[in-house]
Amino acid sequence: MILLNADKPWASSLLHQMDSPVVEELSSAKLWSESGVGAPPAMAAFHSCPAIHSPSTFLGERQRHRLEHGPRKLRPKCMSSSSTIMAIFWGPKKTAEPRELNPSLGSFPLTASVPEGPSDIEMKPQKISLSVVSSISEISVEDWDACALDTTGLEKFNPFLSHAFLSSLEESGSAVKETGWLPQHIVAQDELKNTVGVVPLYLKSHSYGEYVFDHSWADAFYRYGSRYYPKLQSCVPFTPVTGQRILVRNTWYKDQVFDMLLSVLKEMPAKYQVSSMHVTFPSENEWRKMKSFGFLQRIGMQYHWRNRNYQNFEEFLMDMKQSKRKTIRQERKKISAQNLKMVRLRGDEIKSKHWESFYKFYRNTTDNKWGTAYLTRDFFHIMGSKMADNLLLVLAEDGGELVAGALNLIGGDTLFGRLWGCLPYVYYPSLHFEACYYQAIEAAIEFKLNKVEAGAQGEHKIQRGYLPVTTYSCHYILHDGFRKVIEDFLVHETDQVKHVMKLLLDSGPFKEGID
Repeated sequence: MILLNADKPWASSLLHQMDSPVVEELSSAKLWSESGVGAPPAMAAFHSCPAIHSPSTFLGERQRHRLEHGPRKLRPKCMSSSSTIMAIFWGPKKTAEPRELNPSLGSFPLTASVPEGPSDIEMKPQKISLSVVSSISEISVEDWDACALDTTGLEKFNPFLSHAFLSSLEESGSAVKETGWLPQHIVAQDELKNTVGVVPLYLKSHSYGEYVFDHSWADAFYRYGSRYYPKLQSCVPFTPVTGQRILVRNTWYKDQVFDMLLSVLKEMPAKYQVSSMHVTFPSENEWRKMKSFGFLQRIGMQYHWRNRNYQNFEEFLMDMKQSKRKTIRQERKKISAQNLKMVRLRGDEIKSKHWESFYKFYRNTTDNKWGTAYLTRDFFHIMGSKMADNLLLVLAEDGGELVAGALNLIGGDTLFGRLWGCLPYVYYPSLHFEACYYQAIEAAIEFKLNKVEAGAQGEHKIQRGYLPVTTYSCHYILHDGFRKVIEDFLVHETDQVKHVMKLLLDSGPFKEGID
């Protein structure tokens, strides 16, 4: 149990960011906490005159005073009617339709000295042109993946950044304009149309499927008569996977291309006339560099398992405290006691019938927990056909019938645990822990991977060897007034996140001396 003082203006947002099984106020009743993909929106009461109703709670008294006595365009707009309404709030009542935009973002000269060497006779690029495409299909697989691989290196290959994964989202109708994800990917090219950099980017009309919660920010914009949506978002849709967001070829001028891409990311909210630009779950290095470009910095928390050169699962257990080790063994014994058989499939072993079964599991989870399925049935089949070797499907069988499953993606040094589900109206104790956590650990040891990313949220992961790690996001808010308010809020939120992480790490599941 984590106790937070909800009287503090930043506590409510922190509660939304965390997925604690029990998050309790010190001062009053329990606050509901968002958890999982597409968590339900908070219930909010609105008056038709926002001036009567207090601003969003995250602002605090000092910030509210700043806005109410600031420029007139930031002050609440009072309507003539005084009737009270109740509404589910996620964004402005009149959300603007994303606009079809494919603008040129300009050309930038290369200023660094051209290195001398055997390649002197080759044409050296003099400028880089940046533009936007409305579908990743407009960029060749070879060009996109070359940028991604040069950025990470093969040893840290991130499958979520691949053309195969992102194009599967678009081709399946999962991340498209109709679902509020209008692709606006940035492409950097030299004079010969060689692609030297790309950025996955979307124009969004909502905040679903992001895992970095900004609903209170949208609430504040709305209450003061401003519009938060649409907004620009650089991310991997529907998954909180960490990794690079600015993908650049390994050239002598790669640092310049990186800076060019950062510059246009900052300029795009004004160019598109939208509220903001958000870069979620970037690398720590990108996060630090973005600060110098005026982006606000935010941190969050995920749970990752680290491979300490284990040879098998039992060796991992021996690093755990005795009580934790005993619990895990008991949980694993329940699987065989229930006559369940665990199967791990990869590559060509995954057939169409398996995707059909897994889609049923996925829909059962979304129907029960989130209410909305982000991913279509076609997505799993398309992804399976494009990148089967990077997929690990863990399935549970009961008497030959598939009853549950967990989807993982395999990277250069990381196993990424993503989705889980089971058949409706069935319950197998400890099966979720086995399918999602223990099977992933065994697979990572077998594949000699360095870590397992189990995603955001879920303190129950800690007792099973997954420890809190810091995640990052960057936010450029176009409006000066709101940017300052959110910046102040993030200072308090950061302190709270760091405090919670320290408490969790101090009470970790490993023996003393094992970091």
